[in-house]
Amino acid sequence: MADHPDIGWSGSLRARLDNLLAAAQTRLELLTVELQEEKLRLARLLFMTVLAALFLGFAAVFAALWITVALWDSHRLLALGLSTGLFVTLGVAAATVAARTVAAGSRLFAASINELNKDRSALGREP
Repeated sequence: MADHPDIGWSGSLRARLDNLLAAAQTRLELLTVELQEEKLRLARLLFMTVLAALFLGFAAVFAALWITVALWDSHRLLALGLSTGLFVTLGVAAATVAARTVAAGSRLFAASINELNKDRSALGREP
């Protein structure tokens, strides 16, 4: 027994601490991967949203100009007024959808939280 000093309770404690640290390291690595994935997803979403808004904005302006020029002699003010009303309505609708989307949100780090809950359950502590 003198040859193996770690066999007693201190060895058991060290093994448990080693397991705990390994589990914590794995969870942190998972958290890092999830954070990177979320960052890439948000960057792509932002880019595509800006691009879509830019092209749709150009299309809306040119459509309004086309209608106004087509009705220039008879109803130009009506065409401008209806175009403005349409753009304001669409802008308010888009802002409402964006606000609801932000309010609903997504559960960030869901996989990490689930794994930590499993760890707590395995240790005998219910989350």
